[in-house]
Amino acid sequence: MTSGNRRIGILGVGFGSAVHIPGFRSEGWDVAAVYSRNEERARSAAGENDVADFHTDAMELISRNDLDAVAIATPPAPHHDFAIAALRAGKHVLCEKPFALSATQAAEMRDVAAETGRTAMVAHEFRHTPQREQIKELIADGYIGEFKLASLELFMGQNAGGPPPPMSWAGSRADGGGFLGALGSHFIDGLRYWFGDVESVSGRLDTIRPDRTDTESAAVVQAETDDSFSFTLTFKNGGAATMTASAAVPSRGARISVMGTEGVLYAEQAGPNPAEDGGILGSQGGGALEAIETPARLMPFSDDRDPRLMAFRLLVRDFNRGIEEGTSPEPNFVDAWRCQQVLDAVRESSDSGQTITLD
Repeated sequence: MTSGNRRIGILGVGFGSAVHIPGFRSEGWDVAAVYSRNEERARSAAGENDVADFHTDAMELISRNDLDAVAIATPPAPHHDFAIAALRAGKHVLCEKPFALSATQAAEMRDVAAETGRTAMVAHEFRHTPQREQIKELIADGYIGEFKLASLELFMGQNAGGPPPPMSWAGSRADGGGFLGALGSHFIDGLRYWFGDVESVSGRLDTIRPDRTDTESAAVVQAETDDSFSFTLTFKNGGAATMTASAAVPSRGARISVMGTEGVLYAEQAGPNPAEDGGILGSQGGGALEAIETPARLMPFSDDRDPRLMAFRLLVRDFNRGIEEGTSPEPNFVDAWRCQQVLDAVRESSDSGQTITLD
Protein backbone atom coordinates (compact mmCIF):
# COMPACT_ATOMS: atom_id res chain seq x y z
CA MET A 1 0.00 0.00 0.00
CA THR A 2 1.32 3.44 -0.85
CA SER A 3 0.33 6.83 0.48
CA GLY A 4 -0.80 8.58 -2.70
CA ASN A 5 0.03 12.26 -2.53
CA ARG A 6 0.60 12.53 1.20
CA ARG A 7 3.32 14.93 2.29
CA ILE A 8 5.75 14.55 5.16
CA GLY A 9 8.34 16.69 6.91
CA ILE A 10 11.50 15.09 8.31
CA LEU A 11 12.97 16.45 11.55
CA GLY A 12 16.66 15.57 11.60
CA VAL A 13 19.04 15.16 8.67
CA GLY A 14 21.49 12.47 9.83
CA PHE A 15 19.56 9.19 9.93
CA GLY A 16 16.72 11.24 8.47
CA SER A 17 18.65 11.79 5.24
CA ALA A 18 20.15 8.31 5.07
CA VAL A 19 17.01 6.27 5.76
CA HIS A 20 13.84 8.31 6.33
CA ILE A 21 13.92 10.33 3.11
CA PRO A 22 14.56 7.39 0.73
CA GLY A 23 12.35 5.09 2.79
CA PHE A 24 9.29 7.34 2.75
CA ARG A 25 9.77 8.24 -0.90
CA SER A 26 9.96 4.59 -1.88
CA GLU A 27 6.59 4.05 -0.22
CA GLY A 28 4.86 6.87 -2.07
CA TRP A 29 5.37 9.90 0.16
CA ASP A 30 6.31 13.38 -0.98
CA VAL A 31 9.09 14.56 1.33
CA ALA A 32 8.22 18.24 1.38
CA ALA A 33 10.59 19.67 3.99
CA VAL A 34 13.48 18.87 6.31
CA TYR A 35 14.64 20.40 9.58
CA SER A 36 17.97 20.84 11.29
CA ARG A 37 18.79 23.48 13.87
CA ASN A 38 22.03 23.97 11.93
CA GLU A 39 21.20 26.04 8.83
CA GLU A 40 24.12 24.73 6.78
CA ARG A 41 23.14 21.12 7.44
CA ALA A 42 19.47 21.81 6.73
CA ARG A 43 20.24 23.57 3.45
CA SER A 44 22.71 20.88 2.39
CA ALA A 45 20.31 18.02 3.19
CA ALA A 46 17.51 19.68 1.23
CA GLY A 47 19.76 20.26 -1.76
CA GLU A 48 21.37 16.82 -1.79
CA ASN A 49 18.03 15.06 -1.45
CA ASP A 50 16.00 17.28 -3.79
CA VAL A 51 13.68 18.47 -1.01
CA ALA A 52 11.92 21.76 -1.75
CA ASP A 53 12.06 23.40 1.69
CA PHE A 54 14.25 23.39 4.77
CA HIS A 55 13.68 24.80 8.24
CA THR A 56 15.86 25.66 11.24
CA ASP A 57 12.78 26.06 13.47
CA ALA A 58 11.13 22.69 14.13
CA MET A 59 7.83 24.21 15.24
CA GLU A 60 7.67 26.15 12.00
CA LEU A 61 7.83 22.88 10.05
CA ILE A 62 5.39 21.13 12.40
CA SER A 63 2.81 23.93 12.05
CA ARG A 64 2.72 23.80 8.24
CA ASN A 65 -0.78 23.15 6.93
CA ASP A 66 0.42 21.27 3.85
CA LEU A 67 1.92 18.31 5.74
CA ASP A 68 0.07 15.13 6.65
CA ALA A 69 2.78 13.66 8.84
CA VAL A 70 6.07 14.33 10.60
CA ALA A 71 8.96 11.91 11.08
CA ILE A 72 11.18 12.68 14.07
CA ALA A 73 14.79 11.58 13.50
CA THR A 74 16.62 14.02 15.78
CA PRO A 75 18.59 13.10 18.90
CA PRO A 76 16.20 12.05 21.69
CA ALA A 77 16.04 15.20 23.84
CA PRO A 78 13.38 17.07 21.78
CA HIS A 79 11.30 14.00 20.84
CA HIS A 80 8.73 14.64 23.57
CA ASP A 81 8.04 18.25 22.61
CA PHE A 82 8.19 17.62 18.86
CA ALA A 83 5.86 14.60 18.96
CA ILE A 84 3.25 16.27 21.15
CA ALA A 85 3.30 19.46 19.08
CA ALA A 86 2.95 17.47 15.84
CA LEU A 87 0.09 15.34 17.16
CA ARG A 88 -1.78 18.40 18.43
CA ALA A 89 -1.21 20.05 15.04
CA GLY A 90 -3.11 17.13 13.48
CA LYS A 91 -0.07 15.33 12.07
CA HIS A 92 0.56 11.60 12.04
CA VAL A 93 3.91 10.86 13.69
CA LEU A 94 6.71 8.34 13.26
CA CYS A 95 9.30 8.88 16.00
CA GLU A 96 12.79 7.43 16.17
CA LYS A 97 14.23 5.66 19.15
CA PRO A 98 15.42 6.27 21.81
CA PHE A 99 11.82 7.45 22.16
CA ALA A 100 12.12 9.86 25.10
CA LEU A 101 14.29 10.86 28.04
CA SER A 102 12.08 9.06 30.58
CA ALA A 103 9.02 6.86 30.93
CA THR A 104 7.15 9.89 32.26
CA GLN A 105 7.76 11.73 28.99
CA ALA A 106 6.90 8.58 27.02
CA ALA A 107 3.58 8.21 28.87
CA GLU A 108 2.67 11.81 28.02
CA MET A 109 3.43 11.15 24.34
CA ARG A 110 1.36 7.94 24.47
CA ASP A 111 -1.58 9.78 26.03
CA VAL A 112 -1.56 12.62 23.48
CA ALA A 113 -1.45 10.09 20.65
CA ALA A 114 -4.55 8.40 22.08
CA GLU A 115 -6.26 11.75 22.68
CA THR A 116 -5.71 13.03 19.13
CA GLY A 117 -6.40 9.76 17.33
CA ARG A 118 -3.49 10.27 14.95
CA THR A 119 -1.39 7.35 13.74
CA ALA A 120 1.65 7.31 16.03
CA MET A 121 4.44 4.75 15.71
CA VAL A 122 8.00 4.31 16.92
CA ALA A 123 10.81 3.34 14.54
CA HIS A 124 11.65 -0.08 15.94
CA GLU A 125 11.95 -1.37 12.39
CA PHE A 126 14.10 -4.33 13.49
CA ARG A 127 10.78 -6.12 14.08
CA HIS A 128 10.40 -6.22 10.31
CA THR A 129 13.69 -7.96 9.55
CA PRO A 130 13.28 -11.57 8.38
CA GLN A 131 15.34 -12.85 11.30
CA ARG A 132 13.18 -11.19 13.98
CA GLU A 133 9.91 -12.06 12.22
CA GLN A 134 10.90 -15.70 11.77
CA ILE A 135 11.94 -16.12 15.41
CA LYS A 136 8.55 -14.65 16.39
CA GLU A 137 6.73 -17.14 14.14
CA LEU A 138 8.75 -20.14 15.31
CA ILE A 139 8.06 -19.32 18.96
CA ALA A 140 4.34 -18.86 18.23
CA ASP A 141 4.25 -22.16 16.32
CA GLY A 142 5.65 -24.02 19.34
CA TYR A 143 9.11 -24.80 17.95
CA ILE A 144 10.80 -24.26 21.32
CA GLY A 145 7.87 -25.33 23.49
CA GLU A 146 7.51 -23.28 26.67
CA PHE A 147 9.93 -20.36 26.66
CA LYS A 148 12.51 -20.51 29.44
CA LEU A 149 15.65 -18.49 28.69
CA ALA A 150 17.13 -16.17 26.10
CA SER A 151 20.71 -14.91 25.87
CA LEU A 152 21.86 -12.00 23.72
CA GLU A 153 25.28 -10.48 23.03
CA LEU A 154 26.16 -7.41 20.98
CA PHE A 155 29.77 -6.27 20.55
CA MET A 156 30.24 -3.49 18.03
CA GLY A 157 33.71 -2.15 18.65
CA GLN A 158 32.95 1.33 17.34
CA ASN A 159 34.89 2.91 20.21
CA ALA A 160 37.55 0.19 20.53
CA GLY A 161 41.06 1.38 19.73
CA GLY A 162 42.21 4.31 17.64
CA PRO A 163 41.82 7.99 18.49
CA PRO A 164 38.85 9.07 20.61
CA PRO A 165 35.72 9.43 18.45
CA PRO A 166 34.07 12.86 18.15
CA MET A 167 31.88 13.98 21.03
CA SER A 168 28.24 13.95 19.94
CA TRP A 169 24.76 13.70 21.42
CA ALA A 170 25.47 10.00 22.02
CA GLY A 171 27.96 10.97 24.76
CA SER A 172 25.68 13.56 26.38
CA ARG A 173 23.33 12.58 29.19
CA ALA A 174 21.19 15.69 28.66
CA ASP A 175 20.71 14.80 24.99
CA GLY A 176 19.57 11.26 25.78
CA GLY A 177 22.75 9.51 24.64
CA GLY A 178 24.19 6.16 25.61
CA PHE A 179 24.56 2.73 24.02
CA LEU A 180 21.67 1.28 26.02
CA GLY A 181 19.17 3.66 24.44
CA ALA A 182 20.78 3.78 21.00
CA LEU A 183 20.83 0.02 20.33
CA GLY A 184 19.70 -1.67 23.54
CA SER A 185 16.23 -0.24 22.89
CA HIS A 186 15.99 -2.21 19.62
CA PHE A 187 16.81 -5.46 21.42
CA ILE A 188 14.45 -4.73 24.32
CA ASP A 189 11.67 -4.11 21.80
CA GLY A 190 12.58 -7.39 20.08
CA LEU A 191 12.39 -9.28 23.38
CA ARG A 192 8.98 -7.75 24.13
CA TYR A 193 7.86 -8.64 20.60
CA TRP A 194 8.79 -12.28 21.16
CA PHE A 195 7.92 -12.81 24.82
CA GLY A 196 5.43 -10.14 25.93
CA ASP A 197 5.52 -7.73 28.84
CA VAL A 198 8.41 -7.47 31.28
CA GLU A 199 7.85 -8.05 34.99
CA SER A 200 11.21 -7.15 36.54
CA VAL A 201 14.58 -5.73 35.53
CA SER A 202 18.12 -5.79 36.88
CA GLY A 203 21.02 -4.21 35.08
CA ARG A 204 24.33 -2.43 35.02
CA LEU A 205 25.71 0.42 32.90
CA ASP A 206 29.43 1.03 32.35
CA THR A 207 31.66 3.40 30.42
CA ILE A 208 34.78 1.50 29.44
CA ARG A 209 36.23 4.03 26.98
CA PRO A 210 34.99 7.50 27.99
CA ASP A 211 37.44 9.61 25.94
CA ARG A 212 35.92 11.72 23.17
CA THR A 213 37.31 14.49 20.96
CA ASP A 214 35.65 17.90 21.21
CA THR A 215 34.68 18.85 17.65
CA GLU A 216 35.57 22.53 18.11
CA SER A 217 38.71 22.55 20.28
CA ALA A 218 40.00 19.04 19.44
CA ALA A 219 40.56 18.57 23.18
CA VAL A 220 39.91 15.18 24.77
CA VAL A 221 36.70 15.29 26.81
CA GLN A 222 34.75 12.67 28.74
CA ALA A 223 31.50 11.05 27.62
CA GLU A 224 28.76 11.23 30.25
CA THR A 225 26.94 8.12 29.06
CA ASP A 226 27.33 4.35 28.91
CA ASP A 227 29.16 2.52 26.14
CA SER A 228 28.49 -0.91 27.68
CA PHE A 229 25.60 -2.54 29.52
CA SER A 230 24.14 -5.76 30.80
CA PHE A 231 20.65 -6.59 31.99
CA THR A 232 18.35 -9.42 32.97
CA LEU A 233 14.63 -9.23 32.26
CA THR A 234 12.00 -11.55 33.68
CA PHE A 235 8.74 -11.75 31.75
CA LYS A 236 5.18 -12.15 32.93
CA ASN A 237 5.12 -15.51 31.13
CA GLY A 238 7.79 -16.81 33.53
CA GLY A 239 10.78 -16.75 31.16
CA ALA A 240 13.91 -14.64 31.43
CA ALA A 241 16.42 -13.00 29.09
CA THR A 242 19.93 -11.66 29.63
CA MET A 243 21.89 -9.30 27.40
CA THR A 244 25.48 -8.07 27.46
CA ALA A 245 26.59 -5.39 24.99
CA SER A 246 29.49 -3.04 24.40
CA ALA A 247 30.66 -0.51 21.85
CA ALA A 248 34.10 -0.43 23.48
CA VAL A 249 35.51 -3.87 22.63
CA PRO A 250 36.54 -5.49 19.34
CA SER A 251 33.53 -6.09 17.14
CA ARG A 252 32.07 -9.54 16.60
CA GLY A 253 28.44 -8.65 15.90
CA ALA A 254 25.47 -10.11 17.75
CA ARG A 255 24.43 -13.57 18.94
CA ILE A 256 20.95 -14.56 20.03
CA SER A 257 19.92 -17.82 21.73
CA VAL A 258 16.31 -18.68 22.62
CA MET A 259 15.71 -21.78 24.74
CA GLY A 260 12.52 -23.64 25.61
CA THR A 261 11.29 -27.01 26.85
CA GLU A 262 11.18 -28.50 23.33
CA GLY A 263 13.87 -26.73 21.35
CA VAL A 264 16.41 -23.97 20.89
CA LEU A 265 17.01 -21.26 18.28
CA TYR A 266 20.30 -19.53 17.46
CA ALA A 267 20.81 -16.45 15.32
CA GLU A 268 23.86 -14.34 14.53
CA GLN A 269 24.39 -11.01 12.81
CA ALA A 270 27.60 -9.39 11.66
CA GLY A 271 26.71 -5.89 12.85
CA PRO A 272 23.98 -4.03 14.70
CA ASN A 273 21.33 -4.78 12.04
CA PRO A 274 19.75 -8.26 11.88
CA ALA A 275 20.70 -10.25 8.80
CA GLU A 276 18.28 -9.81 5.90
CA ASP A 277 18.49 -13.51 5.00
CA GLY A 278 17.40 -14.75 8.42
CA GLY A 279 20.33 -17.02 9.24
CA ILE A 280 18.64 -19.06 11.99
CA LEU A 281 19.76 -22.45 13.35
CA GLY A 282 17.45 -24.67 15.37
CA SER A 283 17.34 -27.89 17.32
CA GLN A 284 14.41 -29.83 18.80
CA GLY A 285 14.48 -32.61 21.36
CA GLY A 286 18.22 -32.37 21.82
CA GLY A 287 18.96 -33.18 18.19
CA ALA A 288 21.68 -31.70 15.99
CA LEU A 289 21.48 -28.07 14.97
CA GLU A 290 20.02 -27.51 11.51
CA ALA A 291 19.63 -24.43 9.34
CA ILE A 292 16.02 -23.23 9.20
CA GLU A 293 15.05 -21.88 5.81
CA THR A 294 13.67 -18.35 5.76
CA PRO A 295 10.32 -18.13 3.91
CA ALA A 296 10.44 -15.90 0.83
CA ARG A 297 7.38 -14.00 2.11
CA LEU A 298 9.56 -12.59 4.93
CA MET A 299 11.92 -11.12 2.31
CA PRO A 300 9.43 -9.37 -0.02
CA PHE A 301 12.10 -7.24 -1.68
CA SER A 302 15.67 -6.05 -1.26
CA ASP A 303 17.02 -2.52 -1.21
CA ASP A 304 20.73 -2.27 -1.87
CA ARG A 305 20.93 1.48 -1.19
CA ASP A 306 21.27 0.91 2.56
CA PRO A 307 21.01 -2.32 4.60
CA ARG A 308 18.52 -0.62 6.94
CA LEU A 309 16.03 0.34 4.23
CA MET A 310 14.09 -2.89 3.70
CA ALA A 311 12.94 -3.10 7.33
CA PHE A 312 12.28 0.64 7.48
CA ARG A 313 10.17 0.56 4.33
CA LEU A 314 8.08 -2.29 5.76
CA LEU A 315 7.56 -0.14 8.87
CA VAL A 316 6.41 2.73 6.64
CA ARG A 317 3.95 0.38 4.95
CA ASP A 318 2.42 -0.29 8.36
CA PHE A 319 2.38 3.46 9.01
CA ASN A 320 0.50 3.94 5.73
CA ARG A 321 -1.95 1.20 6.69
CA GLY A 322 -2.53 2.81 10.07
CA ILE A 323 -3.41 6.13 8.44
CA GLU A 324 -5.81 4.38 6.05
CA GLU A 325 -7.49 2.46 8.88
CA GLY A 326 -7.35 5.13 11.57
CA THR A 327 -5.15 2.98 13.83
CA SER A 328 -1.60 2.92 15.22
CA PRO A 329 -0.07 -0.44 14.27
CA GLU A 330 2.62 -1.91 16.50
CA PRO A 331 5.23 -0.82 17.36
CA ASN A 332 3.23 2.20 18.47
CA PHE A 333 3.54 4.75 21.25
CA VAL A 334 2.31 2.21 23.82
CA ASP A 335 5.15 -0.13 22.82
CA ALA A 336 7.57 2.81 22.95
CA TRP A 337 6.42 3.66 26.49
CA ARG A 338 6.83 0.04 27.60
CA CYS A 339 10.34 -0.07 26.14
CA GLN A 340 11.19 3.22 27.87
CA GLN A 341 10.03 1.75 31.18
CA VAL A 342 12.60 -1.02 30.77
CA LEU A 343 15.36 1.43 29.80
CA ASP A 344 14.60 3.53 32.89
CA ALA A 345 14.56 0.41 35.06
CA VAL A 346 17.99 -0.73 33.81
CA ARG A 347 19.39 2.70 34.75
CA GLU A 348 17.65 2.68 38.14
CA SER A 349 18.90 -0.83 38.86
CA SER A 350 22.44 0.15 37.87
CA ASP A 351 22.34 3.11 40.27
CA SER A 352 20.71 1.27 43.18
CA GLY A 353 21.96 -2.29 42.80
CA GLN A 354 18.36 -3.46 43.18
CA THR A 355 15.99 -5.42 40.97
CA ILE A 356 13.21 -3.15 39.70
CA THR A 357 9.62 -4.40 39.41
CA LEU A 358 7.56 -2.78 36.66
CA ASP A 359 3.94 -1.70 37.06
